[in-house]
Amino acid sequence: MTGILPGVDLVTQARDLGSCLQAIEIKLTALPDNTTCNLTEDLYGCEIVIRPDTIVYLACSIVNTLKLNSSSMKFLTDERLTEIYDWSEPISVIPHIPEMINSIDLISLSMLEYQKPFLMQPIWKTEGKSPKLLDHCLDVFVWSNLAFARLFIDLTKTEIKKFGYVRGIPRHTRTVIWLFKMLYDFSLSGSFNHGKIIDNLSYNTRNDKAFSVNGRFTHAYMKSESLRQPRIQKQEIQRIILGGGQNLLSPERRFDAIIYNSPDLFD
Repeated sequence: MTGILPGVDLVTQARDLGSCLQAIEIKLTALPDNTTCNLTEDLYGCEIVIRPDTIVYLACSIVNTLKLNSSSMKFLTDERLTEIYDWSEPISVIPHIPEMINSIDLISLSMLEYQKPFLMQPIWKTEGKSPKLLDHCLDVFVWSNLAFARLFIDLTKTEIKKFGYVRGIPRHTRTVIWLFKMLYDFSLSGSFNHGKIIDNLSYNTRNDKAFSVNGRFTHAYMKSESLRQPRIQKQEIQRIILGGGQNLLSPERRFDAIIYNSPDLFD
């Protein structure tokens, strides 16, 4: 990779040597989200919003495995991809998106036994859309790098299957292109410029986030007893936040939260 590596939420270290082991993205999510709060409790799901930097780390984690299993790079050498005359032009890229997805799928299948923890997703469960925590309210899910990639790849595949073709380049499809281009460039030159790829392949969409998936979509991947009834009860929070730490919290000052917590305004 060329350029400065972006920041990440957590880096694990070797206990003995102190060397860096694994970069972990952390996404704290509410359960249920706006798309599932009116469904039955067993269908609740969480929205996940992903930033572009996360895709850079995803590419790096896959590249690290490709270095050890170079035979998998053959899946990035589809000759039809040489027909892309300008990667920044949708009309040039869109016809080849199915081939990109197929390449990433084949790489993923070839390295299943080498997948790594990648994203940690703590969840907090409330009574529907209210801010009131349920008795069983906290748990954590951990996505591997390959499992995480399924979110934007499968969403793109679902849309292709539904309509029979690629309809433009929404954020999740753009993320497929970003990931593939990073891996493709690595296969050609042994490195990739993540900043240039993200900036140049924007397709007239802001780069403030890579993509997002709502709770209806994530539910199928997270469905479990831990999602239905998180394992940590709310009375345990006092054993997690110690020494009056709760008094140091500075919640995001969202206007809707301020209105909700000011019932006197409507007396």
